[in-house]
Amino acid sequence: MKSTSKKLVLRKSVFRALRTFKTSLPIIIGILLLVNLINLFIKGYYPKLFTGNLILDPLVGALAGSFSFGIPVTSYIVGGELLKDGVSLLAIAAFIMSWTTVGIAMLPLESKFLGKKFAFARNGVNFAFAIIISILTILTLKLF
Repeated sequence: MKSTSKKLVLRKSVFRALRTFKTSLPIIIGILLLVNLINLFIKGYYPKLFTGNLILDPLVGALAGSFSFGIPVTSYIVGGELLKDGVSLLAIAAFIMSWTTVGIAMLPLESKFLGKKFAFARNGVNFAFAIIISILTILTLKLF
């Protein structure tokens, strides 16, 4: 008797997960297409966005990273390319942190599944910490 009830619970769970995946798939595909389009148009302007200003660079870096969502593995490659183009390390640190932790493009999906309040709070905190930690990282590097 216990075996059949466990199978029934498992079956319900699998169907529930499939149903959730089915409803979120169009949103995920739309977001991925949007992110790729944004990255395509903004990619060439990254070196122009960063002016070398110690105050504006982390802010601009965090903003650019927030809108061009990416995965951590590729962020190091992008950071290296930005460094080659003369973008300051401060801006790159803020860009990489917000690129991997803040997702403006993913906000609709995150809001739907986790709630608007949580999604906005998480993204806001991650945005602020991207700026703060990038500044602290560069200050730490200068000490050593």
